[in-house]
Amino acid sequence: METIRYYIIFPSHTEGVKLEVALKKEKIKHTIVPTPRELSVSCGISIMYNKEDEEKIKGLVDTNNVKTLGFHCVKKKIVNPYL
Repeated sequence: METIRYYIIFPSHTEGVKLEVALKKEKIKHTIVPTPRELSVSCGISIMYNKEDEEKIKGLVDTNNVKTLGFHCVKKKIVNPYL
């Protein structure tokens, strides 16, 4: 089984928090998470979101002048050890 997760990466913690405030205001479901190692070796936060909200989020990024390092997806294969 494969899972795909969607992330927004930021150049600073401040930019991530700025977008989080906008997402909360618009009631868009999201989660602040550590940046996956597959996307960046630096320490930092990213926002995980649902793909269906991507266009709305991109609009908020533009409207609120949020600096990002991009929208990314990570595919992971999930193996159930009990099967």
